Amino acid sequence: MTAAFSHKPEGYECPFCRIWGIERPNQGTKQREIIYQNEKVTAFIASKWWPNNKGHVLVVPNQHFENIFELPMDYAVEIHRAAQLTAYAMKSTYGCDGISTRQHNEPAGNQDVWHYHLHVYPRYENDQLYLTMGSQSDPDERSFYADKLRSWIKENT
Repeated sequence: MTAAFSHKPEGYECPFCRIWGIERPNQGTKQREIIYQNEKVTAFIASKWWPNNKGHVLVVPNQHFENIFELPMDYAVEIHRAAQLTAYAMKSTYGCDGISTRQHNEPAGNQDVWHYHLHVYPRYENDQLYLTMGSQSDPDERSFYADKLRSWIKENT
């Protein structure tokens, strides 16, 4: 296997790496939106939401890896462990009918944030997830969903 070519633009500042740094007012993920974290991964409520799938979660490695081609297996295992925990929490607290996971790599694969991340979506009958567009969510609304998931995880792990 060969090393992957980086697609991030010159001067790119990774929004996911900022999670562990200084929070910026009205910008990026806040600590209160984190639902699960261990030494390798962090799961948090995504800031971009789809109209019928509110409260979806992103799971990211705590170290910067651009995409699946760079992601070490030990991180992949922890990402999927956190995604499964998130899926159980969503089914229990959101009352959703199912779960979808989605992950993109490189420009042709529709990747637009240059840090590996796995989406975990709550799914509902006829929710039209793939036929709708996402938009920025309200931080207070994100906190509401984060509190629900974080509480379930704390009580069940």
